[in-house]
Amino acid sequence: MREPFAIAGGSQDVVANVLVRAELSDGTVGWGEGAPMPAFNGETQAGTLAAAAKAAKVLRGVRAGAWGAWGQRLAAMLPGRAAARAALETALLDAWTRRLGTPLRVLFGGAEDRIVTDVSIPLVSPEAAAEAGRRIRDFGVKLIKIKVGKEPAADAARVLAVHRAAPRSRLMLDANGGYRVAQALELLSRLRAEGVQPELFEQPVPEKDLAGLKAVRRRGKILVAADESASSPSAILALARAGAVDVVNIKVMKLGLLGSLDCARLARASGFSLMIGGLVESRLGMTAAAHLACGLGSFAYADLDTPLFFARDPMRGVPIRHGGLYDLSKVRAGVGVVPA
Repeated sequence: MREPFAIAGGSQDVVANVLVRAELSDGTVGWGEGAPMPAFNGETQAGTLAAAAKAAKVLRGVRAGAWGAWGQRLAAMLPGRAAARAALETALLDAWTRRLGTPLRVLFGGAEDRIVTDVSIPLVSPEAAAEAGRRIRDFGVKLIKIKVGKEPAADAARVLAVHRAAPRSRLMLDANGGYRVAQALELLSRLRAEGVQPELFEQPVPEKDLAGLKAVRRRGKILVAADESASSPSAILALARAGAVDVVNIKVMKLGLLGSLDCARLARASGFSLMIGGLVESRLGMTAAAHLACGLGSFAYADLDTPLFFARDPMRGVPIRHGGLYDLSKVRAGVGVVPA
């Protein structure tokens, strides 16, 4: 990567993902990506490779178009291996929709063909954060996500540096579960004392602390999003019962591609707004997620920016355009991204 991507749980400076190639009986080929991130959920490249190889043997000979059936089988086989499921599901559905001659987003509903991503600033010094804020501003992106979750005073300095560098930008905070309630509220207080009101606070407290999420939401008077806390359908229902958050972050690498489809529908039916996010995917994985969000439509937030952090782009196809735009209107079939 161009620079380490540091979050509250750890840092990543090298991309070690998994590429899956699926070939149908007529020779049509599809591609899928698995992006494990040990700092996020402990998944590794070696574990993802092993799980994908195991499942691939079982998937040989399945009807690609019967994705409801083989998707359930895959979920039962790899319950704790979302990155492997995502890679296999994306590769098979990329191949299937290429064979059909239709974009992947149409398989999911075809509601939209464009989505705009934010750009994130990892845990860096205030000076580096300010420089990143200026680059993001000049790239035309209006929404900046700033990683926090270590220490409120230092995190406030980073956020304020970004605000000064890009004063017209909208700001989101993402603690990746690194704070206690008191720390999250302290950060908000420090920012408001300087006239800065973030738009959204993502996962301010640990995954299981639903009462803490609700407390930050109410006492902090801010929209709160669940990421690590929204790891399954049952977790999303628990968030709804607790009245804990306003937004649910759907991540293909957290839920699988088909699991993300189910969880997005469930979250929406439960009254949540939706965010589409990712871990550290290339444009293959991120564009597949963009297809999912565009297919369903009306996602309030998109966080699909990590291809911008790659030192070398291993893929070709749909680019992230000025302003953070994913334009899928020109994708004629499948995901529209292949290895370079």
